Amino acid sequence: MKLQQRGGPGRAGAPQPAEESPPGSATPTGPRDGEGTGPAPLPDRPASRPADWARSVPDPVLGVVGILLLAGALEALPRLGVVSPDYLPPFSDMASALADEAGRGSFWQALLDTAKGWAYGLAIAVAAGVVLGLLIGSVGFLRRATASTIEFLRPIPSVALVPLAVLVYGTGLQSKLLLVVYASFWPVLLQVLHGVQDVDPVARDTAASYRFTVWTRLRHLVWPTTLPYLMTGVRLSASVALILSISAELLIGSPGLGSRIALAQAGNAIATMYALVIVTGALGVLVNVLARALERRVLSWHTSVRTEAVT
Repeated sequence: MKLQQRGGPGRAGAPQPAEESPPGSATPTGPRDGEGTGPAPLPDRPASRPADWARSVPDPVLGVVGILLLAGALEALPRLGVVSPDYLPPFSDMASALADEAGRGSFWQALLDTAKGWAYGLAIAVAAGVVLGLLIGSVGFLRRATASTIEFLRPIPSVALVPLAVLVYGTGLQSKLLLVVYASFWPVLLQVLHGVQDVDPVARDTAASYRFTVWTRLRHLVWPTTLPYLMTGVRLSASVALILSISAELLIGSPGLGSRIALAQAGNAIATMYALVIVTGALGVLVNVLARALERRVLSWHTSVRTEAVT
């Protein structure tokens, strides 16, 4: 009866209007809930305008602004005496040294050697990772038998194999490929294994009940599920391959940008050394851009890429 009197049928819990309070009631007549209590609302528009402006700026423009800020800091720090120009020359000196390097054929040959080591090593690692990942991931016995071996070999740093590479292959391209392939193989293998295990069990059982061939299951069931994982592994391995390619040239002395950096450092050509380091950074950005473009093109049918394109 009390509930019917307060809220009425179908209005249980509805707030009572202030006019219905009996005269002389002890109920406080102050502001209702949400009125005059709690912190005052912040002004929305003035505070959100800078954030809205920042979101409206395209990402490439912000990237260029960040590079210009970094170049300005590199120019200002040695000229202001914060750091010694003997260890960090001004950015203008680095740019001048880079222009001198660009006019030499040996620089372009070193750049080509680094690109060849990266491309060959990445191609071998991707091919091996895909084949072994599909094979191991599809056979439960192989997956269980190799799990501990993979976890043992994967954390070994590639630079620990430098003595072996020099002993077996000397300082040529093969020794560099050994390090690059070893480092960039694991991301691809692990991603493919995860992709094979992510196949829908209902779809797998349905394919088995319809007696699909191994090739049909691989093409229409396993591969579409594994491909997004594979592209993630390829993107990670592309950056790892470039890092190991330059590291091998630095440590082993294989032809490439890394060996030119080591020669510039040994000859006290500090500006040239930094100019070559800038080139390696630009190569890293280029590799990342190419990997993402390839990923978007290969996965144009995938919901994640479509959602990214819409947003």
